[in-house]
Amino acid sequence: MEFFRDVNIDFLGKKWYFIAFSLIFSVAGVLSMLFWHHIPWGVDFRGGTLVYVKFSHTPDLSAIRSAMDRAGLRDPKIQTYGQLSGNEVLIDLAQKETNEQVLDQGKTQIIKALETSTPAGKQDLNNASFLTVKNYLIDKDPLHVGGDEKKYNEQAQDILNYRDKVLVGVLNSFDQLKASGADPVVIAALSDGFVLSDFHVDHVEIVGPQVGSQLQKQAAMATIYSLAGMLVYLGFRFEWIYGVAAVVTVFHDTLITVGAFSLTNTDISLTVIAAILTLIGYSNNDTIVVFDRIRENIKLMRREKLSEIVNRSINQTLSRTILTAGLTFLTVLALYLFGGEVLHGFSLALVIGILIGTYSSIAIAAPILVAYQDWRIEKGKRPMAMPAAKGR
Repeated sequence: MEFFRDVNIDFLGKKWYFIAFSLIFSVAGVLSMLFWHHIPWGVDFRGGTLVYVKFSHTPDLSAIRSAMDRAGLRDPKIQTYGQLSGNEVLIDLAQKETNEQVLDQGKTQIIKALETSTPAGKQDLNNASFLTVKNYLIDKDPLHVGGDEKKYNEQAQDILNYRDKVLVGVLNSFDQLKASGADPVVIAALSDGFVLSDFHVDHVEIVGPQVGSQLQKQAAMATIYSLAGMLVYLGFRFEWIYGVAAVVTVFHDTLITVGAFSLTNTDISLTVIAAILTLIGYSNNDTIVVFDRIRENIKLMRREKLSEIVNRSINQTLSRTILTAGLTFLTVLALYLFGGEVLHGFSLALVIGILIGTYSSIAIAAPILVAYQDWRIEKGKRPMAMPAAKGR
């Protein structure tokens, strides 16, 4: 299947437009990384506390942020996650200590910040622990069993299981507990000592700063090793200038992708790094296809200028490039649109990277070969020798 036959687009004639396009996005990304949002490392890399909150209604992120500010929690990152109808919010705090006390402290701070008004002497059942509910029932003894701990263990377990597993953490009224299996007098006693907020802190996670720093180094080294490996392979398979062109192209793709994350202030997580490493391979593969066609055409078009050979090669592989890149792009676009918040960063990196990687194979990698050839001729040197079948 082919989209184009006998196409003859002068790609090299438009190289200055391509260079201007790349410079605009590269410089914008670099400026953002240096002066604006910097590199927006996710909690995996910088460390911090993640608090997962479930609401009974559609959450107002601006109101949540204002509540955080009033509670002294400055600059938290707040975003929805999961299904839109799930009313779930992820709050990213800057706390980086890794002990259990800080874990509880982060949860307590969020609860206090989001609670609008709790009557004195009452507690919030939607955020009460098993121990809190059990001790309250033992103290009140609504069943008149003389503080039988086993009995109230069962009652508290039934109530919290129903809240967390059936209602996903949020009770809207005490009447809902009638379906939990708890004794009606126990439910009545709870309604006297507890209130129901409109949210539930599901769980809290902490990533320590040492772990985050180590992951940053490992991510950087993985990228550097990938680039070095490609340089060695292409230098051996083709010629060293091919390897340089491929590495410059991949560096260009990575810079624009990371710059886009910085410009949009989107967190770079471990899954995003995985996507970027995938794109390094994807972009390199597309570049090698073009390079291989250039090498074949050099044998057939020995009397032609290198610029004409490169243009012909790009046009000959254009249909294949559009088919493979187009299908891959549609797949990752669907992942971005319908994959949910968890895959948002990963799929965004793939969407940007596939577009830029396909573009750079045509607009960046091949023109570097021609520019190098022109430079050699200008310096009075022989044109670079391009082996006919090296490595085969």
